Amino acid sequence: MVALLGMRDYPIEKIRNIGIIAHIDAGKTTISERILFYTGVSHKIGEVHEGAAIMDWMEQERERGITITAAATTVFWIPTYQINQADRKSFEHKINIIDTPGHVDFTVEVERSLRVLDGAVVVFDGVAGVEPQSETVWRQADKYKVPRICFINKLDRLGASFEKSFQSILTRLTPNAIRMQIPDGEEDKFTGVADLLTMKFLRFEGKFGESTVEAEVPKYLKELSQKYRHELVEKIAENDDEVMEMFLEGKDIPLEILKKSLRKSVLNYKIIPVYTGSALKNKGVQLVLDAVIDFLPSPVEVLPVKGINPETGETEERQPKDEEPFTALAFKVATDPYVGQLTFFRVYSGVLKTGSYVLNVAKNEKERIGRILQMHANERHEMEKVDAGNIAATVGLKFTKTGDTLASPESPIILEQIVFPEPVISLKIEPKTKADQEKMSLALKRLSDEDPTFRIRSDSETGDTVISGMGELHLEIIVDRMKREFGVGANIGRPQVAYKETITGSTEVEGKYIRQSGGRGQYGHVWMRIEPLERGKGFEFVNAIKGGAIPDEYIPAVEKGVMEAKDKGVLAGYPVTDFKATLYDGTFHEVDSSEIAFKIAASSAFQDGAKRSKPVVLEPIMKLEVIVPEKFMGEATGDLSSRRGQISNINDRETLNLKVIDAKVPLGEMFGYATVLRSLTEGRGTFTMEFSNYEIVPQNVTAEIIAGKK
Repeated sequence: MVALLGMRDYPIEKIRNIGIIAHIDAGKTTISERILFYTGVSHKIGEVHEGAAIMDWMEQERERGITITAAATTVFWIPTYQINQADRKSFEHKINIIDTPGHVDFTVEVERSLRVLDGAVVVFDGVAGVEPQSETVWRQADKYKVPRICFINKLDRLGASFEKSFQSILTRLTPNAIRMQIPDGEEDKFTGVADLLTMKFLRFEGKFGESTVEAEVPKYLKELSQKYRHELVEKIAENDDEVMEMFLEGKDIPLEILKKSLRKSVLNYKIIPVYTGSALKNKGVQLVLDAVIDFLPSPVEVLPVKGINPETGETEERQPKDEEPFTALAFKVATDPYVGQLTFFRVYSGVLKTGSYVLNVAKNEKERIGRILQMHANERHEMEKVDAGNIAATVGLKFTKTGDTLASPESPIILEQIVFPEPVISLKIEPKTKADQEKMSLALKRLSDEDPTFRIRSDSETGDTVISGMGELHLEIIVDRMKREFGVGANIGRPQVAYKETITGSTEVEGKYIRQSGGRGQYGHVWMRIEPLERGKGFEFVNAIKGGAIPDEYIPAVEKGVMEAKDKGVLAGYPVTDFKATLYDGTFHEVDSSEIAFKIAASSAFQDGAKRSKPVVLEPIMKLEVIVPEKFMGEATGDLSSRRGQISNINDRETLNLKVIDAKVPLGEMFGYATVLRSLTEGRGTFTMEFSNYEIVPQNVTAEIIAGKK
């Protein structure tokens, strides 16, 4: 496909692809709503607490006041300090924003969004500071090397403290954070911010804070502002020799030089600028938009994307240019009630026009691009083409799933796949009526296409349909969506923990399958070594056959035999993980050997070997943060201990007389915990929980699990 080039709507240097990421309830969606309002995309402000947020367009999101799916939207912004320029249009930038969920059950949405973003705004609650999920999203952003800026939100709330929240970022996330502003007052006395770069005081006036008014820094803030400005300039100078020289000579460094140098440091993860305000009270959001343009990268400032050429196996890279071959990554599949299946994609190079064909390189299938849409939450605008550096959606792709690469058929490339975590919780599901039967399998397939952490399987023993996901809320939302979006009624069983099995010892084992029945027989014979691997390493198969003891054509069958046997388990029927199977010897028969014979021989060898290698059951351990009023701390910690919980830390939230308990607890002990915590704390306790790791189950609990399973 030859790239069809035309005039770009916006120069690529004036595009920003950013995500808004945070712990649940830090105010991400409220910030997104303000951004839509200030950029003129919406003409009224939708509030989460009123169930009217534009970005939260799913019914479940509006009811629960949380974000579930990452909604994409495109806005345009002229920095506030350039708004009065005569040729203001030339300062306009295009910002593609993805509003991601903060709830840990939807962590996959954050993961796949970060993969395609160039920068991020990390939002913190001004009362709570860094929370557990803040750490999770921060680590995810580190993994993808995403430059970011911070916004300490909710400074109007009772108990809010900019300084405490800022210190929690420094100690728990990064020593590279630096204040860009200091607030004037907190809680109900919060009036505006002193900008440390320009040394101006900024207030937000008008009914919705739409006018940013500049003034001199008040006398009572002058000394503190100067102290922190000195710190900021020193931090910038540390990473720039030219600025350092001027700083040491005591020269007045021009604002433009400081900005340019700071931008370079932000792009290299050397500095993380920290802003503050209150989105709900319409203070500070415009300055975050300015910072996105000033300090976060355009698509040309991030490293070119790398991939593998499927024809040569060589590594290739694609520059973010329109004249390069078309390359894009599909990062989300969603079912839209009006247009059907939507595929969101990020274009890394080249231009895509409606009516053209692209190759889904992962599936080796061609897809026709019928319509290209620019999304604004759940509204859509048709586009003729989409060029390098942009994010868009298309309708009706037949083969494309999350993580697939779309490329020009003449220049195929496979970009690195997005790796998703394994589900930790399962439950049985059955249709309520005969009519629901067929609709249910269609609905489940659609939902699993959208969400790679949602899995469906059939229990071979009982014939039941089992669905698995990242937590109780995750599966609850899935069942709710089936009912609302697909009209399918379903009954669900009790949630089941996704236990696994592993081995703790090593063994060498022989597996034989010999059958003789008149005609051609069956013959397969293998010797395998089975040994444990480090926790989290999964399964490794090694072919160590020498001298053709087993012909190459039967080796894949041996691996398949082990794969199938490991999924059935040896203790309680749970999949076996974290082990290495090495095929090192065996024999074959010229006439009777077959793939099926070697598969069966390998399967029985693995079953025998695993039973002899001291098998144990593994359970998912969850990282838990519980926040309770001080007077209920004893009851809360006692209850956690009774659930086999290990408490690692107890901290104070002095301003609100609360205790924060950090613990690790087996998932199997956590069902119904929300209700228990409410009754223990007169409804005032809250908790967040996320998957941490798998650990060996104690002997007495193993016996219960085996009895329950068998």
